[in-house]
Amino acid sequence: MSPLPFWRSRSVRRIAVQTAFIAILVAGLGLAIVTAHINLAAQNMTSGFAFLTKSTAWEMNFALLPVSRDDPYWWFMLMGVLNTLFMGVIGLSGATAIGLVVGLMRSGRNPAARLLGTIYIEVFRNLPLIVQLYFWYAVATSLPGPRQALQAHGFLASSRGIYTPGLGVSYGAAVQMLTALAVGGLAAVWFVTAQRFRKVERPARRAGLWAILGVTLATCILAAVLGHEPGTLWITTPELAGLSIKGGVRIQPEILSLALAIMLYGGAYVGEIVRGGFKAVGRGQIEAARALGLTNWQVFARVRMPLAFRAMLPILINQYVWLIKATTLGIAVGFSDFFMVIATSITHSGQTLELIGILMAGFLCINFTLAAVLNRLNRAIALKGNLVGVAT
Repeated sequence: MSPLPFWRSRSVRRIAVQTAFIAILVAGLGLAIVTAHINLAAQNMTSGFAFLTKSTAWEMNFALLPVSRDDPYWWFMLMGVLNTLFMGVIGLSGATAIGLVVGLMRSGRNPAARLLGTIYIEVFRNLPLIVQLYFWYAVATSLPGPRQALQAHGFLASSRGIYTPGLGVSYGAAVQMLTALAVGGLAAVWFVTAQRFRKVERPARRAGLWAILGVTLATCILAAVLGHEPGTLWITTPELAGLSIKGGVRIQPEILSLALAIMLYGGAYVGEIVRGGFKAVGRGQIEAARALGLTNWQVFARVRMPLAFRAMLPILINQYVWLIKATTLGIAVGFSDFFMVIATSITHSGQTLELIGILMAGFLCINFTLAAVLNRLNRAIALKGNLVGVAT
């Protein structure tokens, strides 16, 4: 029996179809690029990324690092990314804390707590996020002016923002301290959850964790000492000075309103995820833990919470990625996040296609990184295999 011609092979046909499909996509993309280049040339518009090194000639109302109108576009975009990550960390942390409390209220036996948790979820989950953002921004900007600012225990609240006590260190030292805390916290979480360190003996693991925390604390103290001006107070409190407020740390209305909106809106969804995670824990496992003589707190901390966390983490990953993308709504109130920097750069430079590409690539990197880290954590805490009892 003679062999079949190669073109009649199913695997060859599949490869040919996939190759043709990819070739059509590449050709379509190339045609779109050539057409866009021709149209831009016809309108005397240049393409490329040379504009990234030019000065912007505009200012940002908030940045974690020093920014001036003479800085190039790439520096402004980097500051926009940092602002987005900064707001993402605040929003995700607050939403997680609120969601945990609301989820526990909804899962508890107290009828009043369950009712309050239900009311919270039904109110904040069913109101659009943009509506909540406008509401909190209106509240923040409707506060009294600096001369009539509300004062309480070292805190001031005015239409210019919320002022809190702060460390008497330079701005650069404060950024270094926050960076050290972020890096140290991530290193501690990685050291505790990484699979490679689970084989290390417990005393050595405890010593390693304390070493990471010690280095982090020492770095923060060193940055604070070097950044403190001799002869000044270590703790500064906001004080009225005519039409302005000096001292302390200012939280701008844009930051306050966006953070509150993301935390309260995201907390409603996280609360339902937490409730579902606790419901996924079998009653038999809880009864078995109580039969072993564990207290209610031990049952919660060692049985219910770990098992519920394993059940809720895959859904939390999707919610966290969504909340990171929700930071783009900050443009509605003037918060200088990555999206607003790109939109302003398009207005000033006219490089629409390049800047849209940078925007998409930036959010893809942010969300892919977040999802990859959380998926790695999910794989690290997942129960391996199934526990099947075999009768003999």
